[in-house]
Amino acid sequence: MSTTESSSYYDHLEKMSVSELLTNMNKEDQSVPLAVSKALPQLEALIAAIVPRMEKGGRLFYIGAGTSGRLGILDASECPPTYGVPHDMVIGIIAGGDHAIRKAVENAEDDQHQAWKDIQSFGFNAQDTIIGIAASGTTPYVIGGVKAAESAGLLTGCITCNPDSPLAAAVRLPVEVVVGPEFVTGSTRMKSGTAQKLCLNMISTSVMIKLGKVKGNKMVDMQLSNKKLVDRGTKMIMEATGLPEGEASDLLQRYGSVRNAVAAYEQSQNP
Repeated sequence: MSTTESSSYYDHLEKMSVSELLTNMNKEDQSVPLAVSKALPQLEALIAAIVPRMEKGGRLFYIGAGTSGRLGILDASECPPTYGVPHDMVIGIIAGGDHAIRKAVENAEDDQHQAWKDIQSFGFNAQDTIIGIAASGTTPYVIGGVKAAESAGLLTGCITCNPDSPLAAAVRLPVEVVVGPEFVTGSTRMKSGTAQKLCLNMISTSVMIKLGKVKGNKMVDMQLSNKKLVDRGTKMIMEATGLPEGEASDLLQRYGSVRNAVAAYEQSQNP
């Protein structure tokens, strides 16, 4: 039986106090990182396969429906401002299109042919990677997409919260994070969604680090899109160079990124 659809360990939720609800949800949430830890070897294998492909110009696609699709879009959309990469380097696609980000699109997840059409709308690159995200591991939209991608020779992976699912069987490098029954039976936006978010964080962060987008522990290529980020970048330059705030700020404004500012300073000190 699908563990994501199994009956909750708790019953009569409507009779619980708010304190009891929060305590019990928190107790369940604490089990999620432990489930993710068991999938670390699978995550490592997937990331190790993604990096060399992206070094050759490949892109990373996330495809999903509902909560899974939204989580993929969230992770993809945060890569450009965090790491200064192009918007078409990590791409999130949701069944039903962008309208489905806010409102459910009826039957969109049941179309097994649409995901590949959605992927192809971005053009074809033999080095691309497609990661299907589906808590149940049974979503036709996602399974159809990864099967078509695999047939086209692309690298395929998945993040699912059921063991031995059809989705895992359809990809080359599955990641299975079995979190068990949800607090509200079948509500996979809860523990399953948390597990998927943790995995996506690990995938994109590890990939970006291996692509050289982090120096030390700093986001040296981040976009300077607001005052907070400009201040953060200035402090990074101060730490790396020993310059006072004013000079560090001037360098950042002149060169546009922490990486370029520090490189320019180092070059000026060692002509």
